[in-house]
Amino acid sequence: MVRIFNIGFLLLTCLSLFNCNGQTPQKSTNTLSNDFNKSMPFYYGMPRKVFAIDTSPAYKQKGQKIMLTGTVYQRDGKTPAPNVLLYYYQTNTNGVYGTKESEERNMPKNKLGQTHGYIRGWVQTDEQGAYSIYTIQPGSYPSRDEAAHIHITVQEENMKEPYYIDNFVFDDDPLLTSQRRKKMENRGGSGVIRFVQKEGLWIGERNIILGLNIPKYPIQSTNTVSSGKKIGEAISSFTPFHAYGADKGTKTCPVCKYGWYHGILYFVGNKPNWQEIKDWLTFLDSESQQRENYLKVYFIYGNESNYRKENRIQELEKLGTNLRLKQVALTFVPSFEDKASEVYLNSINPQVENTFLIYKRSTVIDKHINLKPNQENFKMITDRLDETTNEYFKLLRLKEE
Repeated sequence: MVRIFNIGFLLLTCLSLFNCNGQTPQKSTNTLSNDFNKSMPFYYGMPRKVFAIDTSPAYKQKGQKIMLTGTVYQRDGKTPAPNVLLYYYQTNTNGVYGTKESEERNMPKNKLGQTHGYIRGWVQTDEQGAYSIYTIQPGSYPSRDEAAHIHITVQEENMKEPYYIDNFVFDDDPLLTSQRRKKMENRGGSGVIRFVQKEGLWIGERNIILGLNIPKYPIQSTNTVSSGKKIGEAISSFTPFHAYGADKGTKTCPVCKYGWYHGILYFVGNKPNWQEIKDWLTFLDSESQQRENYLKVYFIYGNESNYRKENRIQELEKLGTNLRLKQVALTFVPSFEDKASEVYLNSINPQVENTFLIYKRSTVIDKHINLKPNQENFKMITDRLDETTNEYFKLLRLKEE
């Protein structure tokens, strides 16, 4: 993951501290399309060399300074993708795509009056797939009909045309309502940014999954069994009933309340294997105790057969007591198609033995289906949690500072 140094000498050191491959793009152009809807101005004014870190022309101006950083992954969501070109553009703090002839990156208006303005730029991922963009937080359009956002487009080495992915949007934006979130396409993964703060700089991480939810993308997932959100997508809020654990007796959304650090959602539907469930819960409880407040684990039982709320409560209470669980919460829903709890939004398949969704900052970072409780798989989960922490991981939300 790209590391941040003292902001004061950022501009003096970025070229020496950050990896770049010096690739010379071949499609740089100063010709502007007559209609951006037909031909995206991805290459307009692009420099000969593009690096893994970029500072927008707005960074030196008034406004909240932010850094957008992360890793671009291949379709599997785990293999870093080097040499991927990302193009971004945004409004100024007033929500306008301003033009400024004195700025090298300025884009004048075309014949239709379209422009990306001058707050725009490119990054090209390094050998670890990492990128960072330093800019200011944009304002929402003066009409207030959309949440504030930064547009982002991807050009892969072996693909002819670039494609857009979900905009960077900001979790604390009042215009980013629940209804708007539900309509997100998750192109390239979730674009929702949850800021932490370091030395006055707001830092937002977003990992990008190439081809995810992109129609007609040539490389498709090799998974033959489907269950649950995909790696890179945001976990959908839902409210299971808590039968055992800290929120016992309530209907509480695990992700909304405890989704800031790491979390594991362990779903079991119509095919419970109780010995394997016990083995998993024992391991997960131990792992959660070791990681303290930085890992929350939830068992979500969604067996439709002979469902009765009172019986399900007693069943899970007994399970938790017998296993002497201290950290894992045991919860349930009537079924994984249940509308009242909104668990259906996470697309869990009730016919598989289990579905594991591992998340960080409410976004899926790993997923497993029909996973057996053995030492190899225990280590796999532990390693994934370890490798997805970084220097920003334990920082608090902005509102908690």
